[in-house]
Amino acid sequence: MGPLRPTTVEELRALVGVELGPTPWRTVSQGAIDAFARVTDDHQWIHVDPARAAASRFGSTIAHGLYTLSLGPALLGELMSFDGFAPTLNYGYEKVRFPAPSPVGSRVRMRAVIQSVDRVGADTAHVLTETIFESDAGQKPVCVAVQVSRFAESVLDMPGERS
Repeated sequence: MGPLRPTTVEELRALVGVELGPTPWRTVSQGAIDAFARVTDDHQWIHVDPARAAASRFGSTIAHGLYTLSLGPALLGELMSFDGFAPTLNYGYEKVRFPAPSPVGSRVRMRAVIQSVDRVGADTAHVLTETIFESDAGQKPVCVAVQVSRFAESVLDMPGERS
């Protein structure tokens, strides 16, 4: 089964409270952690020094919390497609928490629940979506965040799209 494909604000509103997911598992690799460290210039040893991290209370390197959070748009795209809207904008986050570490070699996946859909214009909605990132390395989520998005309905001129 592919992602849901809402195309109107009302179709989004009908999904309030519905748990979406989980997504397939994604492995947290040292290569991905190192690439994230390079891009963000965050080279804290618990993320990028496997030898030193092995002696830590975690026993290995762990992913940056923000690395996990950054997987959100891609993982949400596996649960729901927004192709029927004008570009969806990430408006920010209401709350972000990292209750547990995500060790290298573990796998993460995401569930999502749309909490609210409120109109802010004739064809635009302010949408709050709770995203819960689970790890196969423990029972607590590795990230819980409330994402704030703006969705605008649009008329697409592409063949086969709604008009």
